[in-house]
Amino acid sequence: MLPTDEQPKSPPPEPTPAAPPPPRPEPTGSAWARFLKAIRWPWWGGRSTSFATTGDTRAPAPAVFGPAAPAQAAERAPGDLGPVLPGLPEAQRPETTTPIRDGVVGPPCPNCGTANPPDRRFCRRCATPLHPEQRARQAGGRQRRRWRGDRSRLLRRLAAIAAVAALLIAGYLFSPRAVDLWQDTLDKLATPAPVGPSGTDASAQLPDHPANLAVDGASNRYWGAPAVGDSIEFAFAEPFRLLALIVHTGAAEDQQQFAAQGRPSSLEVVTTAEDGTTRAERVELADKPGPQQWNTGVSDVVRIRLVITGAAGQPPGGHIALGEVEFFRRP
Repeated sequence: MLPTDEQPKSPPPEPTPAAPPPPRPEPTGSAWARFLKAIRWPWWGGRSTSFATTGDTRAPAPAVFGPAAPAQAAERAPGDLGPVLPGLPEAQRPETTTPIRDGVVGPPCPNCGTANPPDRRFCRRCATPLHPEQRARQAGGRQRRRWRGDRSRLLRRLAAIAAVAALLIAGYLFSPRAVDLWQDTLDKLATPAPVGPSGTDASAQLPDHPANLAVDGASNRYWGAPAVGDSIEFAFAEPFRLLALIVHTGAAEDQQQFAAQGRPSSLEVVTTAEDGTTRAERVELADKPGPQQWNTGVSDVVRIRLVITGAAGQPPGGHIALGEVEFFRRP
């Protein structure tokens, strides 16, 4: 228990909140002052009272530079992007539409309307083509004509080249020298084939060594000629091109038998063609046994005559032995 003379202390009273200040009265003044206050611009700094004669006496609000914040943010719907600034317009190229009036009579320009003389292709003011469709048609026609001209010129050149080539080929084939060159080329490319005579004859011969032994295929049997100047001739059933001759001189290939009789050291080969023309060539022979080849090239041969023009090792009272002759033709 507390003493009776002491009373309990009460809690201190709570402070009472201050009353809100009364609202400021609206400024009074002339209509001109209220108008200036309503249209206050940022660069004026809000000081519009300098233009008013009477009105609000309160201090002006400080000037704020920059974009003003919106008074209250409006609620945006989902997907609303808000205000969008307009795009910058693209400046178009100015076109001249005012025609020049200088008394020229002609078609107007489709771009600027300027009259142009009839013979012009481009506008004399803006250089626009006056007849684009006509120019396109003319260009196509020129291209077609140019192609036709090029084609005909190409054909003429090809015809000229073909004519020159034909003349060269004809001259090569029909001139004597060209024919010989062509035949020689064919001779080198061909493989010679043996050909046998259909008949044999001699101007002179020994009884035991007739002319036919020169083509019997054996080199130890021979045609015996009494002296230098004697000849042997071979006939053929069909004309052919003679490519080569192989001659075996002497009585045999054995050295002792070869030296026992005379043998030709040179021959004259006379060929007769189908048309009767003859050709004579001299052939030198080595004094040794065995085959000796002589190459030639004569066309259309039907007869061949061999004339002994020289002899070696002929003893007194002896004869000249021609062992074997072989002929080769072009197939």
